[in-house]
Amino acid sequence: MKSLPNEMYGVQLTKHGDLDALTFNENIPLPTLSDNDVLIEVRAAGVNNTDLNTRKGWYSKGDNNAEDAGWGGNALALPLIQGADVCGYIVAVGKNVSQKRIGERVIIEPCLTEVDSQKLDSPWYFGSECNGGFAQFTKVASRHAHAVNSTMTDVELASFPCSYSTAENMLHRANVKTGERVFITGASGGVGSAAVQLAKARGAYVIAVTSEEKRDTLEALGADETVLRDGDWASLAESEAFDVVIDLVAGPRWPELLEVLKPFGRYATSGAIAGPEVTLDVRTLYLKDLTLLGCTILESEVFGNLVKHIEKGSIKPLVSATYPLAEIGQAQQDFEKKKHIGKMVLTVGENKS
Repeated sequence: MKSLPNEMYGVQLTKHGDLDALTFNENIPLPTLSDNDVLIEVRAAGVNNTDLNTRKGWYSKGDNNAEDAGWGGNALALPLIQGADVCGYIVAVGKNVSQKRIGERVIIEPCLTEVDSQKLDSPWYFGSECNGGFAQFTKVASRHAHAVNSTMTDVELASFPCSYSTAENMLHRANVKTGERVFITGASGGVGSAAVQLAKARGAYVIAVTSEEKRDTLEALGADETVLRDGDWASLAESEAFDVVIDLVAGPRWPELLEVLKPFGRYATSGAIAGPEVTLDVRTLYLKDLTLLGCTILESEVFGNLVKHIEKGSIKPLVSATYPLAEIGQAQQDFEKKKHIGKMVLTVGENKS
């Protein structure tokens, strides 16, 4: 077994607020393993909307009140190591875990049903309700550390866990089938670009909402058509309405998303980057027999299906930029500008600075 230090470096969220809430600390105690845990030496960790939202207290319904700023509506235990997207290598295991796992390259399933060898009544989120991957080492229940057999780099693999599992979960919950028409908002972001690829892998016909400068990239990823964010969405449904809407945006145009659906259409969401409060005409909902799906908790088979897609090569990593872990502030600033397509990834391990 590899000789391990007593302390590690990492980035800690110390409060809710601006970038000064993030502190690079080189003296964080090494995680202590419970019986069912594995210790992972992190090599790369992706940046997500949730990192920024959690830092700012966006999930709070009480005007950024720290008492309900976690995904589950609870206060977070600060200081917190964020980071839901992780690729790394298992370097130690708890006593109930096979020693054969040491050395495996893994990605972490971010929706946790077990923490510290205890089954949870409701899921926790890696890097939110417990420490995540913005550090030299991290721990997780062995069941949530998935070995991946792939020629992709650590950075490329770190682009998958959160965004792609979120996208796969939405498509799974909406039961997207071959030949169905799927309308995807926010398609140039991490989850949106993943949804385009995964919907195509299911044999769907995909129309992606994006900007003019990103249209070519989305079409190269597999989108059958693209439409601008301020474009005429209704005209796309005139000849044939959509079976499914995958929405990451919400905001002022949200009512139009229900209008473009067929009767018995399905709407699935896991984001609200254009604004969380929308206007719903309930008549549209019941007269069209629509199904509205909120998608956060991963169905049990979703992450395993994602790993299969990675190993088969049916989906591609989309990494827009990499940064050393110590430059997380710059990464989050660049992320917030929304000029990128796909994922921004922090390099860890031997690339800490």
